Amino acid sequence: MEEKKLDINTIIGFVLIFGILIFMFWQNQPTPEELEAQKAKQEQLEAAEMQKANAVKEEVAQPKTVDLQDSMAVASYKSAIGAFGFTAPSEGTTVLENDVVYLEISNKGGQIIEAKMKGYVTYDSIPVYLIKDGNANFALNFSTSDNRVLNTNDLYFEPTLSKSGENQVLSMKAKVASDKFLEYRYEMKPDEYLVGFTVRSQGLNGIVNSSKPIDLDWKMKAIRHSKSIQYENRYTRVTYNHDDDKISKLSEGSEDEETEVDVKWISYRQHFFSSILTYANKFETAKLNSVNLVEEESHTQQFTKEFAAQVPLELQGGEFAYNFNWYYGPTDVKVLAQYKELGLEDSIPFGWGIFGWINRYIFTPVYTFLSSFLPYGIAIVVMTILVRLIMSPATYKSYLSQAKMKVLKPEITELNEKFKDNAMKKQQETMKLYNKAGVSPMSGCVPALLQMPIFYALFMFFPTSFALRQKPFLWADDLSSYDAIAQLPFTIPFYGDHVSLFPILASVAIFFYMMMTTGQNMQTQPGMPNMKFIMYLSPLMMLVFFNNYASGLSLYYFVSNLITIFIMLAIKNFILDEDKIHAQIQENKKKPKKENKFQKKMREMMEQAEEQKKIGKK
Repeated sequence: MEEKKLDINTIIGFVLIFGILIFMFWQNQPTPEELEAQKAKQEQLEAAEMQKANAVKEEVAQPKTVDLQDSMAVASYKSAIGAFGFTAPSEGTTVLENDVVYLEISNKGGQIIEAKMKGYVTYDSIPVYLIKDGNANFALNFSTSDNRVLNTNDLYFEPTLSKSGENQVLSMKAKVASDKFLEYRYEMKPDEYLVGFTVRSQGLNGIVNSSKPIDLDWKMKAIRHSKSIQYENRYTRVTYNHDDDKISKLSEGSEDEETEVDVKWISYRQHFFSSILTYANKFETAKLNSVNLVEEESHTQQFTKEFAAQVPLELQGGEFAYNFNWYYGPTDVKVLAQYKELGLEDSIPFGWGIFGWINRYIFTPVYTFLSSFLPYGIAIVVMTILVRLIMSPATYKSYLSQAKMKVLKPEITELNEKFKDNAMKKQQETMKLYNKAGVSPMSGCVPALLQMPIFYALFMFFPTSFALRQKPFLWADDLSSYDAIAQLPFTIPFYGDHVSLFPILASVAIFFYMMMTTGQNMQTQPGMPNMKFIMYLSPLMMLVFFNNYASGLSLYYFVSNLITIFIMLAIKNFILDEDKIHAQIQENKKKPKKENKFQKKMREMMEQAEEQKKIGKK
């Protein structure tokens, strides 16, 4: 019985291919003069990009200012806004904060102008801001009975800060009289990211023109928080919840616009942090827009996407009466699960269908439990071991199928030689051999297909799991980002400007795993595509594609393939006996084998095709 051993020529071939690639990258690296030119060009582009971003920020987000020292300017302002000039212009801000979030609300516009996460920093140790320096804008647009079109950004609100039990309450009123006003009311609870937000009016019936459109406008430019802006941008997008709890999303890779109905909440997700506006009832319609601001990897670009939502509002009895909530906080299942009645947990990108179900109800709880008492990297290793042990029966089935096909190899080779000029007869006789021996060539594929949902679910789990954010393990300083061990002086297309170690280890493990699986199939499956090429290509794809992915994902694949290799070696050396398999197959061939309906139909079709072929030759 031939035993498959490690082919030294194959290993040398793989090493040579890898060496050639490295040589090509080195050979094509820019000269010092070219690097200086590229650096100067990049600085010019970044300066232009910064100027453009600031111009857009000033144009979109900054309301008109009034010189409060200029009596003529104040008089002009009051004349422009009409009845709402009752509130005297007064610059200033009011702070609402608890132990987890800091909010700053401006008198001008009554909106949040700064939202800072306490306890979290960016990749370069700067506090995480969701709103800062005019990147966000919230306003109501409406008309008055004297035909003025007003935007609340241009109105001054009068702040009143009070307490309701342990809650902080901020009332912002834009008045038309002492007892007539438009009010924004914020209520912050201790240790919560969710802030109650009520928009109501009193005595504005007859002042606001209900026959003209009234719109809620919410715009935001998502601030960059991660060292790879392209990677962060991949998981930054608009998500929204319909009244029937269906979750929809705008495109994350290109400009997208949708007009939706019956929307309960709108989330501007910035990978690991989210800004969410919820409504106690539902928005009848909402026009949503997302613009991608990232074209290539950049170390200086500030924003990832620009979001906008326009929602038509209606007066109730001539007055505003809307109960909202603002959520500014982490996209963390442990935090968002506290607001089950609002369904905010659904804004987390668990994945679609069965993949999302696996992530939400299996991997997330298991990893949360393991990481509660183990270091985060060790928790990944332990979870990987558990997954591979659970999947070991499928691994056994797959390897058993390979062993059976290997045993049948001499007979298959003989049939290939005997019927080399008659493909139809060769296929027919091969199927008969499989049927008599009790072997199915598909039996090795089924276990692999069963593992695909696990594979894809984990592909979504690691890059979006907040629990991994900025958690170190070995040389990786952040398991939710790439584990660079070397920075390159140039950028390799599709690879990047750095070298990550975990993808290299995972690639090596995948190569040896494929040596044990695909390596056998190369010899036992005549007529198949060049499997050696696939055996080389898969590790190289892992090496390139995962260089910019979460190191936790590469760690999982490395450990997973390592464990699989050990399991297969154990099966081969201690569980399966190829002599017994061969004897069993010979026994099966002696037994009369009853065809099922499918096999009978396939045989009859092949026989008919063979008969027609003979008639055609005559």
